[in-house]
Amino acid sequence: MPTGSTSEISTFKGQGRRLRSDRIGAAGLLLSVVAASAPLMVTAGVMPTTYGTMGIVGQPLLFVILGVVLTLFACGYAEMSRHVHNAGAFYAYIARGLGGTAGAAASVVALVAYSTLQFGIYGIFGFEVSGLLADHFGTGVPWWVPALAAVATIGVLGWLKIDLSAKVLGVLLLVECVMVGLFDVAGLTDPGPEGVSLHAFDPTTLSGGGLGTALCFTIAAFVGFEQAAVYAEETSRPQVVVARVTFLAVGFAAVFFALSSWALSVAAGPSAIVDTARAQGPGLLFDLTGARLGSGFADLMHLFYVTGTFAALLSFHNVVARYAFAMGREGLLPAAVGRTARASGAPAHGSLLQSAVSALAVLLFAVTDDGPQGDPTAPVQRLFTWSGNVGALGIIVLMAATSAAVITFFVRRGAARLQAPRLTACGLAGAALLVMACYAVKDSAVLVGAGPGSALRWVLPVVVGAAVVLGLGYGLVLKAVRPRVHARIGLGNEAFQLEKAAATAAATATHHRKVSP
Repeated sequence: MPTGSTSEISTFKGQGRRLRSDRIGAAGLLLSVVAASAPLMVTAGVMPTTYGTMGIVGQPLLFVILGVVLTLFACGYAEMSRHVHNAGAFYAYIARGLGGTAGAAASVVALVAYSTLQFGIYGIFGFEVSGLLADHFGTGVPWWVPALAAVATIGVLGWLKIDLSAKVLGVLLLVECVMVGLFDVAGLTDPGPEGVSLHAFDPTTLSGGGLGTALCFTIAAFVGFEQAAVYAEETSRPQVVVARVTFLAVGFAAVFFALSSWALSVAAGPSAIVDTARAQGPGLLFDLTGARLGSGFADLMHLFYVTGTFAALLSFHNVVARYAFAMGREGLLPAAVGRTARASGAPAHGSLLQSAVSALAVLLFAVTDDGPQGDPTAPVQRLFTWSGNVGALGIIVLMAATSAAVITFFVRRGAARLQAPRLTACGLAGAALLVMACYAVKDSAVLVGAGPGSALRWVLPVVVGAAVVLGLGYGLVLKAVRPRVHARIGLGNEAFQLEKAAATAAATATHHRKVSP
């Protein structure tokens, strides 16, 4: 993995390596991070997949359980955000707690995890837009054409100001929440043949061979809450705003998704939800909505389902661009990636890099299209389900490592007693996340349709494992060959401030030696 030289990095001027501060407030930040969860996309896409493919009836209970685990995790994560302000978030926290080598590994895992999550959403966006064009205009546009158009559009928005992106995300998010909320009310007031049932909250409903994969998809629905820390450098009062938004995002996702998944099961019937979701897929939500609120409302919801996926794409793009920017600034990626646009102060080069990688990913899956004689949806389904699983597993690994890093960070600072309640909560969350990761790896065969003895079951977990190994190796090489870069990992602008202070002190000492008799 190439890096820029130390001299190249140190020559960047102020705004060239610094994200512009005070560009986004608490409201805009909350909208940006919750938009990554894409409420309508989760309700129409993730929930039917979890019900149908994994056969887990207790999905609402999963959202409640994960809401508790992630709230415990946020206790330490939010406290860490008060002490470390870095667009690298996860990898910066891990570096500050567990060292630069672990931070380098986390940076690679973060890029892989967030990028693969975004790739999967590009597949869904392209497929849905292609279907809408075929239904309403009779045009047969391949799914990858609108997907590539989205890559280009999001690349432009990623170059522009974050407050513009926040406004786009905010409008789309509010409409989505209203529409899903209306369905929830309709589904619970006009239930299926079994009436309003709490069966989905029975712990016995979590049995089944797909529990690990269901955990991955469920945690993917929460992804976004942790992104508040990514914008710490760009917010006003980050010591307060980031922590507050993190807790609000976790709470919103847990309550909103538990309620919506329960409404789906009530509307379809707990005993029929798995088979119905397996047969209808994303159409489940729209069919249930049409039967209760009319076909016109269902069609409008379908349209906002597409715009919701776009909002999620933009949110993930902004995050990956900032991770790449932070890595370029610290020397983990080429120095040019760590530059911002002069006009907007946005991480422009990181945005361009992510757009290029996204375009290559879409094209890669496009060339695997089975064509008119095969199943044209197969590449899209693989892109969404496989990429989503890899991304979610990577995020779980990052959160577990961050839990350990937060505890180590405060212990080393002598604040273990003061932070004991938060560190205890963080430790419990880390243990739970490790258990989830083990379940996800064990059940990965369900997602790819592999037999118990098939090597194919290890393909998706190996992607995350390879990212960890590659990152650790890269960190060790940096430590041996470029120790100054290794020492800078996770420090962000603090590294340059320390270098400037050291240079000033050295210059002052030299001056005193010259003028002293």
